[in-house]
Amino acid sequence: MKTFGRVITAMITPFCQDGTVDFEGSVQLANYLLDHGSDGLVVCGTTGESPTISDEDKLLLFQRIVESCGKKGTIIANTGTNSTQHSVEFTKRASATGVDALMAVVPFYNKPNQEGQYLHFKAIAEASSLPIMIYNVPGRVGTSITANTLARLHREYPHICAIKEASGNLNLASEIKYSLPDSFMMYSGDDGLTLPLLSVGACGVISVVSHIAGTKMSNMIQAYEENRGLDAERIHRELVPLFKAMFITTNPIPIKYAVRKMGLPAGPFRLPMCEPNDAEAAVIESALEPYK
Repeated sequence: MKTFGRVITAMITPFCQDGTVDFEGSVQLANYLLDHGSDGLVVCGTTGESPTISDEDKLLLFQRIVESCGKKGTIIANTGTNSTQHSVEFTKRASATGVDALMAVVPFYNKPNQEGQYLHFKAIAEASSLPIMIYNVPGRVGTSITANTLARLHREYPHICAIKEASGNLNLASEIKYSLPDSFMMYSGDDGLTLPLLSVGACGVISVVSHIAGTKMSNMIQAYEENRGLDAERIHRELVPLFKAMFITTNPIPIKYAVRKMGLPAGPFRLPMCEPNDAEAAVIESALEPYK
């Protein structure tokens, strides 16, 4: 099955000390990630503090990353918002930057019903011919897409071909794989559930911890694919402290702090994201120690 890759990193967005986007640092980090276990990147997702970045800066980030390292891996632009009109217009503009695919989240806060979700993603699909990944994350959004709605969208718009499944619901994940063809890509949207989701049909992970342990995450998935279940389980157990630490408080606070501690481009946060407190920082630094 052709996929976007095993490990797709949901990349942080480095900022300069004055709070502006660090475009050079972003390109440097993107290259580092693609050289250290990542098969692709999601640019300007929630981990990239997308709610605080202007459309113009996002488009320039897409363009600069594609130009610098687009041949190394799959570059996925996050274009979805909770405004269908805005999502459609931004999808059109992002599609012209050279990215390989798009990601669009289930609309947040306004909590559309299934017909509203169908019409939202239909409009986005009609705005671009690029492959589209739907992001299902009820914990942030407040509602979930169903397997039936997803199957309906894929039937009518085959380039809606993937889902980042972050509901934490293995029954839903199983229903998605039952309802859609084998070629439809399901990615774990939760690092700690990657191994269980592989067992019900996921092909990889949209990962946060891959900023730190991309090669190890890739090795775990490869071990599972090669029917080396005990090896995959061993790697999963080794990663548990990192899984826990990187979500000790709201993402992307722990991972951006960790990337900075690794000496990679990261910079400050934009409010409402802020620094971890002292106790959280201690946990993050302890989990990071084996990877320095």
